[in-house]
Amino acid sequence: MPTTHANQPPVTSTKRRSRRFPFLSAVEATWQDPTGKVFREEAKATEVNAHGGLLEMKNYPAVGTQIELTNLFSRESAYARIVGARRSPEGRLIGVAVELTIPSETFWGSNFQLKKICADLVRVEYEMRSGSVDERVLHEFRDAVDHVRKTAWAVQEWQARQSQHTDPQSVISLVVAERLRRATQLCDTIAADVAAHQINQGTVGLEEFLQSLQKLGESLRGLF
Repeated sequence: MPTTHANQPPVTSTKRRSRRFPFLSAVEATWQDPTGKVFREEAKATEVNAHGGLLEMKNYPAVGTQIELTNLFSRESAYARIVGARRSPEGRLIGVAVELTIPSETFWGSNFQLKKICADLVRVEYEMRSGSVDERVLHEFRDAVDHVRKTAWAVQEWQARQSQHTDPQSVISLVVAERLRRATQLCDTIAADVAAHQINQGTVGLEEFLQSLQKLGESLRGLF
């Protein structure tokens, strides 16, 4: 096995291009040793970002090795390079840092994306406290966050009812009700924009929006 704990070259620290998030994702690493022999090893990604992450595995390829990673949940694959190693205070190798050849926001899965979004929301919250945010933009942001919150609740309810072997279809009515509420809110906001002369005949997308409203109106009339 290509265990390189004793022969790992010294690691130089490099500045990360984006924040890493504590995470746990199962991946499979495939690489070749200098003789051309192919190795395949299951690993756990414990800290990740769009540019790479930290892998824990039983045996490690040497720094500089090109590897192929496969997300064991989504089966998505990506190429990467071993760029460093992490050791315990006693000098024991406990992980290797990998850099994705092509940065990806999706490779580590939806859980990573949610973690990143949560961190971004916290950062935005601190920025909004400065009071320099346009009130209309802030109102729209609050509505969007509220919509996401209710959608997340609906997804959680769906999963809970599936795990309890109860009919999850009743959640659909809640999703539709939220969709109607959000659409009504948007239409009211657009009407206010028209009244304030912020929308005119030259506004991009206006014609498509009107056609969509007309189509929706014809569909709704059939219900009454």
